Amino acid sequence: QVQLVESGGGLVQVGDSLRLSCAASGRIASTYDMGWFRMAPGKEREFVGTISRSGGNTAYADSVKGRFTISRDNAKNTVYLQMNSLKPEDTAVYYCKAQSILTIKLTYWGQGTQVSVST
Repeated sequence: QVQLVESGGGLVQVGDSLRLSCAASGRIASTYDMGWFRMAPGKEREFVGTISRSGGNTAYADSVKGRFTISRDNAKNTVYLQMNSLKPEDTAVYYCKAQSILTIKLTYWGQGTQVSVST
């Protein structure tokens, strides 16, 4: 069982930066790829980015590529989302996801953290 808790959200202005954290209760280092998703008001949840269990491979949605960076500290069981050059369209609830590499049945989500970008 893995529990995920996101933090670091808030209200910022256009062009500002934020770093989100996702702390896992269980060990995620060896068997979980991690991802970030977001859900804007009135829209479906969408993929933001993902990072492999070792941290060696990352992938991003085109809308955030070059502005957002995912990293992980397996010793701390924590995943980060560094968000730079924030835009109003980045406003959303951001969710952390843990996906077991052993079975698709083991998927965990955090409760989300709100990011609001004002003009």
